[in-house]
Amino acid sequence: MQGFITYVLILSFISPCICIRVKYVTENNTYNVMQYGAIGDGKSDDTQAFSRAWNSACNAGGMSTLVIPSEKSFFVTKVNFSGPCDSKILIQFEGKIVAPCKQEWRGESYLITIEYLNGLTIDGNGLGEVDGNGSTWWDCPNCDRPGLFHFHSCNNLTVSNLAISNSPRAHVSANHCNGATFSNISIDSPAHSPNTDGFDISASTNISIQDSNIKSGDDCIAINGGSYFVNVTRITCGPGHGISVGSLGKHNANDQVSDIYVWNCTFTGSTNGARIKTVPGGSGYAKNITYEQIILENVTNPIIIDQDYRDLEETPSVLVSSVTYRGFKGTFVNKVAIKLDCSSSGCLDILLDQNNIVSAEEGGKTFVFCRNAHGTARDTIPQVNCLSE
Repeated sequence: MQGFITYVLILSFISPCICIRVKYVTENNTYNVMQYGAIGDGKSDDTQAFSRAWNSACNAGGMSTLVIPSEKSFFVTKVNFSGPCDSKILIQFEGKIVAPCKQEWRGESYLITIEYLNGLTIDGNGLGEVDGNGSTWWDCPNCDRPGLFHFHSCNNLTVSNLAISNSPRAHVSANHCNGATFSNISIDSPAHSPNTDGFDISASTNISIQDSNIKSGDDCIAINGGSYFVNVTRITCGPGHGISVGSLGKHNANDQVSDIYVWNCTFTGSTNGARIKTVPGGSGYAKNITYEQIILENVTNPIIIDQDYRDLEETPSVLVSSVTYRGFKGTFVNKVAIKLDCSSSGCLDILLDQNNIVSAEEGGKTFVFCRNAHGTARDTIPQVNCLSE
């Protein structure tokens, strides 16, 4: 017994960090990736350290915090934060994660996969970053390019205060999630980067995206089939392809989207503003969609419904109905300010109200196009006389 006590005393002198580390983890349920072998120099592979830290946090029970510390850069080949967990987890994401280049990629579909979790919070405190190294992929548009963040089957999720840049493909995707809030997210990829959507939402409900700045080579936000009750608020978009519902009905799919509310957003130099796009041959519906209080700065297509997406032959398509465009103000750089190009099924119950969209070119002509579009326009510039009741 005396020899054991002597051994413990010696160990405490030669390895005080071990004692402090154990005490820190067990008392505070805080798990820092540095304590699990991460180097944080941006070059050494820290993948396994992230995995070990996550396993400890996930299995801890109660409340636990996974720390990705500031002023460190972590090179990882893939990150899988999977549940279910015994803990309710906060990821304190204040460092930087760097993705491998194309030649070093290991074949995963996403750099960071987060799945089967309830009540997860990720907070970057304005410091957390992810760099996707996408420039090594963009010159290969037909490659199976990966995305950065993928959230699957996460409920009551909160993600905030992160900067995400240069994704090879989509920056953030959410699938089969219920109750998720994304706020104060900065997304930054150049206009020429292919398919780099800011957010892809699919088969998810009660989703909020707010107070964020998105620059991308594709949709700033794409809301896809199976999505309901999605709120998009105080977003700046551009460059990018706008805030889109769809595309819906690809590969003859039955896609359903409803109760989408986009409010107080700004589009600057984007290809589109408010877009609904469907593919002929599909079925389902897109309904109860509102775009309201929208600022336009040199947007190519401010308001567009495109049911002839990819120029396929005209066939019945996803039914578009109960769509409101209210309070659009600003400039555009195309000839057609409002394009409502609907399939033979028609777009029903379209409302344009209190809009003022003018050409960025002094004296530039402004046109409106409707095909199979039904609804009402009031107090709108340019005048929309092509809608039928």
